[in-house]
Amino acid sequence: MDIQAIPLISVSYNSAELIEDLLSSFRRFYANPVTIIDGSSPEHVLAIEAVCARYPDVKFIHFDYNIHHGPGMAWAYQNLDLQGPVLVLDSDVYVLNPGLIEALAAALKPGMYGVGYVNHVNEGGFDVTFEAGAVRYLHPACMLCNIDVVRQWPMPTKHGAPNIEPMLAIHRAGRHELIEGVQWVKDDFARGDAPKHYLRHDWQGTVMRTGGYHLEEWQRSVMEKQQQLLQQQQGQPAPAPAPAAAPDEPTNYNRDLLPLIPPNARGIVEVGCNNGALARAYKAINPACKYTGIEVDAGNAEGSRRYCDEVLLMDIESVDESFYAQYADYNVWIFGDVLEHLRYPWEVLARIRRNMPADGCVIVCLPNAQHWSVQAKLAVGDFRYEGGGLMDRTHMRFFTRATMLEMFAGANLKIQQGFPRIFGELKNEHVIAAIRSMAIGVGADPDVAIQDSLPLQYVVKAVPA
Repeated sequence: MDIQAIPLISVSYNSAELIEDLLSSFRRFYANPVTIIDGSSPEHVLAIEAVCARYPDVKFIHFDYNIHHGPGMAWAYQNLDLQGPVLVLDSDVYVLNPGLIEALAAALKPGMYGVGYVNHVNEGGFDVTFEAGAVRYLHPACMLCNIDVVRQWPMPTKHGAPNIEPMLAIHRAGRHELIEGVQWVKDDFARGDAPKHYLRHDWQGTVMRTGGYHLEEWQRSVMEKQQQLLQQQQGQPAPAPAPAAAPDEPTNYNRDLLPLIPPNARGIVEVGCNNGALARAYKAINPACKYTGIEVDAGNAEGSRRYCDEVLLMDIESVDESFYAQYADYNVWIFGDVLEHLRYPWEVLARIRRNMPADGCVIVCLPNAQHWSVQAKLAVGDFRYEGGGLMDRTHMRFFTRATMLEMFAGANLKIQQGFPRIFGELKNEHVIAAIRSMAIGVGADPDVAIQDSLPLQYVVKAVPA
């Protein structure tokens, strides 16, 4: 294997200084051919192109739109004249020492997909702390691949985890030997001041420039694909879309909840069923399901009776354990913007879990108290309750991504699927800088802090741990 002939691919977006750091550090040790796949906006393109022009054997390929990390890699795999091993690095990687490619090449065997940093995710592409049954995910921030093998598997996609489609395919095929984690890459990726072997990766990504990854569509597409896969596995035809509503029928339900509900649910309890709009949409897919709605508002309860098999006018926190036992065969509980209104939501979840069947799940939409707008209001003392939204005066409890996960874990539940609901971009560079600075000041990861400040809500599906 000719180390100096191995091509480097990197995807760029709006950050000339990152490309400068990558190329200058890489060229200190390697003369390998480099291709930069760029999807930057017009105000950044010329600066990045100028950086690339200063270094020999660097090809700059620009798209007139944000091609994103996954599609950028896929375009390179499918359109460039690549053969043999191919090195892929994030644009925010800085090469510290020679030996990077040699060390990866020593781990890459013929017939393997690739080597590098391997962590574990669920089938939605979200990081998980468990390994048993999880998907081994080869992170494209630093990986050396055999391109002929890569082209035999699905291409990367527009996704928060762009390599999830090929990794899922490898996982489902049981071909785990095709990827291998390299310990030094994991060490170099670790945040903190520990000595690095070959590279520094600060996880800046495009968040540094844009305040977001603009990935809302894949978040929904992942849910839809998983629902279709389940139906195929069970030999069920794809459900027809809910019929058009008559003028007097409700349609104002959270569209992100419906794809998470198993298409063959035996029984559903929706706490806070409102006017029955979600019940109507789901019963059009699975009319045989027993659907129970729980409401505290008498008007909503009466309106939802048209679509639910049973409607209970009650406070879910007013019942004892025996109530949950009555619904032990129901395998879906739904809380759409409800848990934050409860006094002790973690106790409600724990009771559901104790009475939940093995195939049960809880589907939740929960507001994010870490949203950047809440942080900004706190910073200037403008913490005021409002008639709706994140600061709804009827909210009893407030959650961030981290504390939401703790709540489910405390109830012996684990997240199987989930995604953030992001409405609008955070473009204010002063707010972005302030959140990053505050995170650094308390020893936290600034990029994670930015990402966690973007969702207005989280939609998750939790199953027994």
